Amino acid sequence: MLAGCGDEPVPDPGPPADRLRVEIVATRPHDPEAFTQGLEISDGELLEGTGRSGRSYLSARALDTGVERTRVPVPDDMFGEGITVAGDTVWQLTWKDGVAIARDRDTLTPRDHVEYDGQGWGVCAAGDRLVMSDGSSTLTFRDPATFDVLGSTTVRVDGREIDNLNELECAEDGSVYANVWQTDRIVRIDPGSGRVTATIDAGALRDALTDEQRAEIDVLNGIAQVPGTDRFLVTGKYWPTMFEVRFVP
Repeated sequence: MLAGCGDEPVPDPGPPADRLRVEIVATRPHDPEAFTQGLEISDGELLEGTGRSGRSYLSARALDTGVERTRVPVPDDMFGEGITVAGDTVWQLTWKDGVAIARDRDTLTPRDHVEYDGQGWGVCAAGDRLVMSDGSSTLTFRDPATFDVLGSTTVRVDGREIDNLNELECAEDGSVYANVWQTDRIVRIDPGSGRVTATIDAGALRDALTDEQRAEIDVLNGIAQVPGTDRFLVTGKYWPTMFEVRFVP
């Protein structure tokens, strides 16, 4: 199908996106000083990357007890962003610094630095490729070993581009979940077509906090699937609580 008399094809929007909400299953404490940029569950540990220049770090803590095993800083002149695990490597993005840090999965110490164009927001690992967001409506696919660009897709909901895609989670069913910056929305994306298959209203998480807590927090950000389940851990920047949730009609 063509748009009017122009030459640009209009993608078939497909069926309307599902409308879902969060169901809170459990809660656990979260560091209210953490400017959360990325969450990842790997080998029984919860990895968390945070932002702010001079204050960014990557930590690993036991998923069941919350006890922190290690924490490593990001260079003071860099602003940490999303993280993901690919094999024995943890990739950590930086915001406007144009650098991805490749870290050892066990020690979290840097092994390499790779430069990229544009901004870094979120990243997740899906099989033989990484999926990266830059705050726009584009998802970029990258090689998990070299970080080279493999391709990209434009994300659309009901035929319209949706930007401000932030922290990402590559789910076990092949879909990609993304926080939408400055909103309490999460979207589920088919990375093959770029089509949003579901929009998720996560406003109930903010409602679950006290008035005092809501006055201190920043945006919703951070999502990680609990392996082998239909549950996800979700939190935000400076949030005192991490929520275990399901996405339900």
